[in-house]
Amino acid sequence: MHFIQALKLRSKLFFFFLFVTFGLIFIGIVGTSYINAMKRNVDALYFGSLIPVMELNEITHTYYAGVLSTIHKASRQEMSAQQAYYQIKKSLLKINKKWHSYTSHYKSEEEMEYVAYVAMELQVANELFLQIAATIQQKDSIESVMVQNVEQRVSSVDAVLKKLINYETDVAKYERKVFLSKYESIMKQIGGTLALVVMMVVSISLYVFRSIQEDHSKLEKVVKRLKVTNKKLENASYTDSLTGLYNRRYFNHIYERELGRAKRDKSYITFMILDIDFFKQYNDTYGHVEGDFALKSVAKVLKDTLKRPSDYVFRLGGEEFGVILSATNESDSATLARNICESVKQRELRHEKSKVSNVVTISIGVACCVADDVLDNEILITKADEMLYTAKESGRDRYCITTKVSKAKSVSA
Repeated sequence: MHFIQALKLRSKLFFFFLFVTFGLIFIGIVGTSYINAMKRNVDALYFGSLIPVMELNEITHTYYAGVLSTIHKASRQEMSAQQAYYQIKKSLLKINKKWHSYTSHYKSEEEMEYVAYVAMELQVANELFLQIAATIQQKDSIESVMVQNVEQRVSSVDAVLKKLINYETDVAKYERKVFLSKYESIMKQIGGTLALVVMMVVSISLYVFRSIQEDHSKLEKVVKRLKVTNKKLENASYTDSLTGLYNRRYFNHIYERELGRAKRDKSYITFMILDIDFFKQYNDTYGHVEGDFALKSVAKVLKDTLKRPSDYVFRLGGEEFGVILSATNESDSATLARNICESVKQRELRHEKSKVSNVVTISIGVACCVADDVLDNEILITKADEMLYTAKESGRDRYCITTKVSKAKSVSA
């Protein structure tokens, strides 16, 4: 059951992980596509309109600074005719390159008509300027009429280019407006997509975590039931079902452990073995139900008398009981045995077939000694059993104790 619940939990976490992963991948793809779209719009705005305007302005500037200014300098003889010739040719070459670069950009059909007109104006002007440059080179001088003609032609070209610049500026403004509109639309789409994904992630997360919490609660209940069951099984494995005392199986474990501890500490250890006097006759007379009650009564006396954590009481089988006492000397062990005998008699369970009393009595054999390394593990049980036999031979309803485990010296009462 625990394995199945854990497997379900892992499956839910795995699917949640997949959902989050694919959600993030989706967001990444959508975000990338939107960013690329924004980049294209930015390129269209700045590189599609701003650069052409700059190119046209540079052409205008070259006409004034490279052509007209050179002709003025040549007319004032501030530079030689040869220098003027090469400067004008250089300026016209630059103008042609910039114009070629400008016309290489995308143009609409309406724009192409005016561009063709401007190209024709520039061609006529450039041819004129080349003729003037050649004249300067040949005559080594320039007439005032030529200067005026150049000024008029440059002004005319400037006027034509300004119209084209104004047109490109208007196009840039329009594209900026379109870009801003697309940008707002894209931002709304991104926001909507992100909001949807976040809502889905939150919803799935709440579901998953609620399921995890429910599964965890179920697991806790299962664990509690397993603990209770294990405790019952554990108790059943070492507890006598009738009396509630420890059974013979658990006695073997506790006896080895306590004897080993006493040997290490060089301390006292006591073992008592006791049984009910004439129990067979009691069963035959009163039946097994009353016999079970007598056994439980003796067990109750043992529990009430031996309350220390280091006192262990066992039902070894039938009407036979065992007791292990740690750190209890001969005197205290004898006192406890005497109290047990008296307490059983005081319960006054009628026993008409007993040969020693008209109530239920017990006999106890006690072996007590200071444990050492040479103490045999079985000798303590053997000596206690011998003391029990001595107590029965001495008339029952009594205890016999020995402290000389190697030589069974007994004291009876």
